[in-house]
Amino acid sequence: MASRLREERGAATAEYAITILAAVGFAGLLVALLKGDEVKSLLSDLVHRALAGG
Repeated sequence: MASRLREERGAATAEYAITILAAVGFAGLLVALLKGDEVKSLLSDLVHRALAGG
């Protein structure tokens, strides 16, 4: 029974699942931030400056 508790089979899958959940949470946070009007105007201004040459 002790050897069963020490087995790590499936640990990599669990690590991948946690990483994917963290990535999805981070993506959701970015989407929420980018939907804000203030961020949209900031990014729009940045693009306009870049296209205008400074």
